Amino acid sequence: MRPLIIGLLVVALAGCAARGGETAGEDDAGTRGGGTAVSVPKTDFGTLKNVCGPGEAKPSDAQGVTDTEIKVGVFTDQGFTKKPEMVDAAEVFTEWCNAAGGINGRKLVPVVHDAKFTEVRQRMMEACRSDFALVGGSAALDGQGVETRLECLLPSFPAQTSSVNADGADLQVLGVGSNSGHNDYAGMYSWLMKEKYPDSAGATGIIAGDSPVTKVMTEQHRETLEGLGGKVVYTGLYPPRGIPDWTPFAQAIKEKNVKGLVYLGGWEQLAKLMQSLDNIGYKLDWIDTTNNAYGPAFIKLAGKSLGSQNAYADLSGVAPLETAKDNPATQQVIDMFKQYKPDAEVNLPVLRAFSGWLLFADAAGDCAELTRKCVFEQAQKRTEWTAGGLQSPVDESDPASPRTCWNAVQATTDGWKPAEFGANEGPYRCGDVIHKYKGDYGEGTKLEDVGKSMADLK
Repeated sequence: MRPLIIGLLVVALAGCAARGGETAGEDDAGTRGGGTAVSVPKTDFGTLKNVCGPGEAKPSDAQGVTDTEIKVGVFTDQGFTKKPEMVDAAEVFTEWCNAAGGINGRKLVPVVHDAKFTEVRQRMMEACRSDFALVGGSAALDGQGVETRLECLLPSFPAQTSSVNADGADLQVLGVGSNSGHNDYAGMYSWLMKEKYPDSAGATGIIAGDSPVTKVMTEQHRETLEGLGGKVVYTGLYPPRGIPDWTPFAQAIKEKNVKGLVYLGGWEQLAKLMQSLDNIGYKLDWIDTTNNAYGPAFIKLAGKSLGSQNAYADLSGVAPLETAKDNPATQQVIDMFKQYKPDAEVNLPVLRAFSGWLLFADAAGDCAELTRKCVFEQAQKRTEWTAGGLQSPVDESDPASPRTCWNAVQATTDGWKPAEFGANEGPYRCGDVIHKYKGDYGEGTKLEDVGKSMADLK
């Protein structure tokens, strides 16, 4: 999940303006809403039954809960990134849920906490004073608020995590799965190096923005590639502000005869690198764009380079938007956006946010008395959580359990398309390679780190 915001981290740590244009302007039938009226199920989502609906909830004295409402916090960096996806997902889901009757009759009230990249701790302190839980949000520097969140015993169901101490932290259940301590991309790298492009295994490279966060990621990916039998022959760091001419990097890649490239950074710079490779007449076997690039804007910017360079992204088990017609849950998200927010874009962060919202709502609906302890424990009972079909199954009972399925898409001049990666369970490849980190890259913050325990959760 962290690669989704690598571009933000690289740019912001350099003090630049945020990424622009990633989600604006492009109208793609598979990823954007339209004005067409649609019929959306009232209480069910995909395979999940009665996610939201009326009821007679028992009184609760939990913070943020009244007889009629549940206040839930939503973290975002929208004030910095200008990207509204977390807020869009919150508004669409809560509109739909409340129209169905809420959570046993209580309406969901999303409280937006805009961290603006640098204000995570301040916003977390506010959330601690008002919210019942955090749901469906994310912040690039989320690690800055973890201790504060644990001190006030605030459960979290985020869309995605970024910092090492946030991923795998206590009192947190990720709808898409934590996979803490494992590399999300091991399955795809194994496929690329051992099946699709076997000559690339002995000549892989990594390029990353020069920041503390991506330097750690570089070592994690190096360990993974080498653990799978690959050889890293080139590592490059580029200035986080980007560079006007990528020719020197392209030449270095050519001189090292790199065949497979892992790219960690903003997709705008990757598009420039690909064009520079084309200009010197060098073609890589494959490029891992990371799912940071998954969207229509990268296709437009990379242009004809996508006809010469093989660019892939691992969606880590989330069903691709391009095949929504074959997946009712994905199509339902698109339809819900058409109904409640037709001008907003449905993208990968939105799908991940929906997984968090669905997990929270489904768990809360099983609580006769709504308490933080009940919702958290109910969520952890989902050992094969698919968010109604939005994703491959994950075990929410153990944040350290690795994902067992993955899927990849390829960027082409005609748009993103599912790659031919040997899917064996629907759109996913399951029971495949797993890589557990051997190096010490840190771990999630625990309750005991702030002097608390699960016995304190009420």
